[in-house]
Parts: sequence; C-alpha cells; structure tokens
Amino acid sequence: MMNQVLDDMDLEREKGITIKSHAIQIDCTYKGQAYTLNLIDTPGHVDFSYEVSRALAACEGALLLVDAAQGIQAQPISNLYLAIENDLEIIPVINKIDMDGAMIEEVKDQIVDLIGCKPEEILLASGRASIGIEEILEAIVHRIPAPVGKPDEALQALIFDSVFNSFRGIIVYYRIMNGRIKKGEKVKFAATGTTYEADEVGILKMGLSPQEEVKCGDVGYIITGIKNAKEVKVGDTLTLAARPAEMIKGFEEVKPMVFAGIFPVNTDDFEELRDCMEKLQLNDASLTFELETSQALGFGFRCGFLGMLHMEIIQERLEREFNQTVITTVPNVSFVATTTRGEKVVVNNPTEMPDPVKIDKIEEPFIKAQIITKPEYIGNIMTLCIQKRGMLINQGYLTPTRVELIFEMPLTEIVFDFYDKLKSQTRGYASFDYHPIGMRESDIVKMDILLNGDKVDALSALIHRNRAQDFGRKLCEKLKELLPRQQFQIAIQAAIGAKILARENISAMRKDVTAKCYGGDISRKRKLLERQKEGKKRMRQIGNVEVPQEAFLAVLKLDD
Repeated sequence: MMNQVLDDMDLEREKGITIKSHAIQIDCTYKGQAYTLNLIDTPGHVDFSYEVSRALAACEGALLLVDAAQGIQAQPISNLYLAIENDLEIIPVINKIDMDGAMIEEVKDQIVDLIGCKPEEILLASGRASIGIEEILEAIVHRIPAPVGKPDEALQALIFDSVFNSFRGIIVYYRIMNGRIKKGEKVKFAATGTTYEADEVGILKMGLSPQEEVKCGDVGYIITGIKNAKEVKVGDTLTLAARPAEMIKGFEEVKPMVFAGIFPVNTDDFEELRDCMEKLQLNDASLTFELETSQALGFGFRCGFLGMLHMEIIQERLEREFNQTVITTVPNVSFVATTTRGEKVVVNNPTEMPDPVKIDKIEEPFIKAQIITKPEYIGNIMTLCIQKRGMLINQGYLTPTRVELIFEMPLTEIVFDFYDKLKSQTRGYASFDYHPIGMRESDIVKMDILLNGDKVDALSALIHRNRAQDFGRKLCEKLKELLPRQQFQIAIQAAIGAKILARENISAMRKDVTAKCYGGDISRKRKLLERQKEGKKRMRQIGNVEVPQEAFLAVLKLDD
C-alpha cells in the first residue's frame, strides 16, 4: 500500500492537495462490538468547496483537523461553518503533534474560541507516528450518531458523485437514506426518469467491493452500463422502478465565480473535446460549460469555474486524462450591464458587452475576503489589497501572533494572480478565503487589442477604467515579444472604443535592396527604397498576422 492512498490522482500527489472527495468504508471493533464506519476524505481549498458541501450533505459528523504547527487557517473555518449549517457533530483533532514546531496549547485555545468546546474534548493525533488513531475511532463511535433511516421503506439514495469507466460505463456513488438495493433490481433515476438494471452493486473499500445488497445508511456504488454522461446528475435520487419513492432535496446549484473560454488547438478536435468535457463533468460537478465561437479560435466552450486553481486543474486533467491540448482565453467574471432602456444584460464575455452609448451602468461582483496571517505582514497585505481596489472592513487579533483581516474587494481583481502575490508577500504564512456579497456599480470598460487595425476578440478584456492604460501597455509589450516578425510592419494597439491607450510596433523584415549600388547618384538608391516601400505597403493590406498560442496564455501571466 502506498502513502496518501486515497489521493489516487497524479495531480493530487504532485501538488500535495486533495482535489476529489474519496469515500471509503472501514470495519472497526470497540469493546467487543463490531462497527461499520463510512468515511469521506474531502478537499480543503476554497475552489473545491462544492465537493465539500456535497460530502457534508451525505454525513452525520465531521472531523475538524487542525495542523499543530500552523494553527487554524481561513479555509478550514469556512468548511467548519458549512458543517455547522448541516447540523453535523464536530470532533476537533490537532494533527502533527510530533513535529518540532507544534504549538499544542496555543492551537487548543484557538479551537476552544472558535467552536466553544471543552479543552478535554480536543483529540491529539499524528498520522506519521500513529498517535491517537484509536482515540479518534472511539470518538467517532461515541459522539457521532448512527444513520437514521427506514430499511423497509421504498429505496431513496442520494447520488453525490460519479466517474466514467471506459469499460464499464458510468459508476454512480450514492448514500442510501431509506430502503435497500439488491443486485439485478431495476432502478430509476428520478430527475431523468430513465430506468436501468443494477448489473453490480457494492460498497467502497480500497477499491470497489461487490455485494449482493447494499443496506440503509451505507455508502455504495452501482454499475448499470450507462454510457451517456447526460443521464446522471449529481444530487439526483435513485429509486426502484417497481416501487418509486419521492425525490430527496438535492444540492444547491453550483455558482461559477470565474469564466474562461476553452478551445481545441486543432478545430477538427472539437467533437472529441465535447465528449471529454462531458466525461470530466461527471467526475467534477462544479464544472459548467456552454458552446461558444470565436473569430480567432473557432468553436469551443465557455466554462465556469469556482476559482483560478479549479481552472488550472481542469486544464491539466484534460491534458493528462484525455490527451486534449487546449487554448484557454483570458479568465473573467460575470458583469451586469443596465441599458438606457432599463434592460439588464448579463455579460460573461467581452463580445457580449452592449454598445457603450446604450449602457446606463455596469455592476460587478464583490467578495468579502478573510485573510489570517502573522502581524509583521499586515502592511504588505494592506498595500496589496488597496492596489486591488479593496476596502478594509475589520482587523482583529485571534491570538497575539495571528491577525485576521477582512476586506471587501471586486472579484475581478483576485481572478488573475492575487493568491500567488499574497503568498509571496507573506512568505506563505497567509491563508485566504472569500465568499460573494453581491453586485456593485463600477466603471468597467471593454479593452480591445488591434493588430494592424483588426480586433483580436480572444485578447479583449473587461477591466476597470483606472487600470486599463497600465494593463494595455503591458499587454502590448508582451505581444511585441511573442509575435513573430513579418515582411511588413505590425502595429499592436490597445484601445477603448476609438481611443488608443497604448501602441507597440514590430518592424518589418527587410532585404538590403541598395547592396548592389556601389556608387553613383543618391537618387538611384532612393528610387529602389521607394519601390520597396510601396511593396511593403501593398503586402500590409493583404497580409495576415498569425497569433501563436503563447500570446493567448501570456495574458494570464502578465507580471505587475
């Protein structure tokens, strides 16, 4: 058995994070009595909070794991509030107590302040040294209530995840709320109304463990040979076709925070990319996408992500799991434009922006950001947040060495590189979490990039007017480095409407036409140069500028 056995994705091991929730069933004996525990390992990063919320809806209790060396971070706090909203029993555990820098008493005080428990209820553990494992299992048996359900009622199972297997079709993971399910029975998906035969049912051990039946309260899987990804929806209810039951209240619809276009490098691969996106959506229900066309890139998809890390992970998974090399356009957020007639238009893409003359006002989404850090980094964080149009709402000391800062800031500003900058300004000692607080009026403009007077729609961006000139200048400079030289001059311009904000020129490749002149009158040289100039002018009128893929990715990596 390998380390981090539940993190079975290469990406999870490389980045040291959990991306997917993983369910597993273990048997444990306590005081001579056998118990079956269904556990779900969930991600901690804010971009995967939808995974956490789905897992919590299928549980009765949660372990709050706090690192003894780092103390309470912003992201576990937000996940803790999710667990409390679901009325789950919380068991606080301090992990990594065998490390040299462990601050056990200090972290205990933080947990007591946060959830109001007694200090003796906090368990101490270390996975590496196998300390406190027995005590955690005893606490789960003692403190967390057993699943409540009626085994003799009609089957009601909540689907919380699914995965595509190229040999067996779609494998659906569920938690049985009422009733039981047997191999060979006909089952029905409540949302789509389709019926299938249960070819195989079972529970989740280290792998899939087939059983003759799965009972009430268990977490299990079902294989029915479904091949079409659209027939399985996360949050749907699984019932028996012969004895259908009511639909369980599912999960909230996912609300994407960041939008970007994903296009195949080769336009012929579009259909293949569509299949891959549908299979990926099965395994990652927080991914949303719809069809989009671009003049520069052809057919592709407009995708909604929960954050920048989520977007990066999706792109990596497309390349690794499905061998799809894709181009990702500039990420942005949804704006709401109100026209002079009073109509509201949702703008997800610069091309959807109404004519500036017809716009009355534009609103952009704002977030409340919670940053927990050490006191010596307060100045750096305030400077960074004020640069990003943030407003400080509150500042408070959780302990003498940990300070909490609360800002309100536009979501647009954290989409690019805020998290990376925050980590570098604080040497990795800051933790960051956010949640949306609504739309506010803002001075947002559409900035276009022109190459020889032609707009490149894939490089257009919606940006605040105060930052447009600076952003435009940097983008033009970056494109000047990346675009190959042609036989004619290329003018790169950043513009808002008819107003040019920045310009860079890529000079033409020239042949030395005067090399054969070894004397004589200057008018002979001038005549040859004029003829070359006319040719370049004609070439510029009919010439096309090919934009390489690196140019589209350069927008994401602009250094401030």
